[in-house]
Amino acid sequence: MKVLVATEKPFAAAAVNGIREVTEAAGFTLALLEKYTDKAQLLEAVADADALIVRSDKVDAEVLEAAGRLRIVVRAGAGYDNIDLEAASARKVVVMNTPGQNSNAVAELVFGMMVMAARNFYNGKSGTELMGKKLGILAFGNVGRNVSRIAKGFGMEVMAYDAYCPKEVIEAAGVEAADSQDQLFEQCDVVSLHIPATPETRQSINAALVGKMRKGGVLVNTARKEVIDEAQLLEVMAQRTDLKYVTDIMPDAHARFSELEGRYFSTPKKMGAQTAEANINAGIAAASQIVGFLKDGITRFQVNKF
Repeated sequence: MKVLVATEKPFAAAAVNGIREVTEAAGFTLALLEKYTDKAQLLEAVADADALIVRSDKVDAEVLEAAGRLRIVVRAGAGYDNIDLEAASARKVVVMNTPGQNSNAVAELVFGMMVMAARNFYNGKSGTELMGKKLGILAFGNVGRNVSRIAKGFGMEVMAYDAYCPKEVIEAAGVEAADSQDQLFEQCDVVSLHIPATPETRQSINAALVGKMRKGGVLVNTARKEVIDEAQLLEVMAQRTDLKYVTDIMPDAHARFSELEGRYFSTPKKMGAQTAEANINAGIAAASQIVGFLKDGITRFQVNKF
């Protein structure tokens, strides 16, 4: 069995070593395709792979068609919208993610950006404190729970809304459960987004929602840029000069957002999971899940159906 690690942005060396240990201990062969610059390189490398580990690399219908032996793809991370699930299912290829492995890394970045926004991006002017402010968490999954944990340490009030998580579960975590997205935005000083990009959520964060935020509100997005209606967010921020937007996914309208001096920040590339620890955790988890599937048929983290 051949396991291919195809990463345009490579794993850390320690992660690769861990992946190698797991795969070779199972009797599999590990192949690496790192820092590739052309899709043709991926198409060639995947031709004889039985399993594939990727990060943000796109696995579309063309890649899946070229991978005649492929049985499983694991996205080392939580989000998997870079993988064509429909095409994978059509070819009976199992797709998995590694939920929870990057959660603390993303949560810590959320707070790094929150502090930065509260202190006016360190421009030397007087800012505000997070203690006593109310944080709204939109989606209470692994990352959201870590965000709530850290928020309590900052002395913040915490509210969360998740359409798919019962209120009792949220409240059991010591977090106030909102009845709706609208209530979350209305009652919070800071809102942190952790929703996936789905047909329901794309461009769902719009002027109507953000416009409900308290004076001096901060919107934090470490989820997906597709969930933001950029035109409407720009519009409401033009009207509400007290609002700030910080994100680790550079918007398509980055140049226009940059004109909002002192109220906008984006990292050059998505970096929520860019820590040595998360890198290692996600890579080794991906390898372990592949071994579990190929040897024992374990499909616990499968995200597609066929």
